[in-house]
Amino acid sequence: MKRCVVALCTLLAFLLASAPPPAIAAGGGGGGGGGGDSTAAKPMDPDYKAAETAIKARDFPSAMRLLQGVVTRDGTNADAYNWLAYATRKNGDPASAIPIYEKALSIDPEHRGAHEYIGEAYLQLNDLPRAKAHLARLDKLCFLPCSEYRDLKKAVEAYEKSGGTVKPTAAKD
Repeated sequence: MKRCVVALCTLLAFLLASAPPPAIAAGGGGGGGGGGDSTAAKPMDPDYKAAETAIKARDFPSAMRLLQGVVTRDGTNADAYNWLAYATRKNGDPASAIPIYEKALSIDPEHRGAHEYIGEAYLQLNDLPRAKAHLARLDKLCFLPCSEYRDLKKAVEAYEKSGGTVKPTAAKD
């Protein structure tokens, strides 16, 4: 019994230590940021907030224009690059979204949202091996199953089951 209590306490301590700080968790981060850093949060760019609203309204061209300004002002904002790539992909151009997702991942290699969405973009482009590579990366990043892993896995399975005819689509969300 004592061993079970010690093991449970150890697991709880590990889970608490590995949880992101509240500021990062609440920030959204364009579909699930990565590890982030522990520095104080910067004030949010109003164009970033407006772009999130435009994405929710499926106004992808406006979101793209706003996010282009955000990344011009802050070239280290992985979340803004992720949302810019997302809006580009949802606007019907998955090929152009790929290098933007890659930029987000070069800034934050653990950005779960960017891994999920680039995987979906690769499925749209019939590149199953690269989609699966990002699924495998998410499997390693998510200590417990996370929504980004589940969503990409579901998309990969649908793609495979249909022989490549079922793909994530533009403006599906």
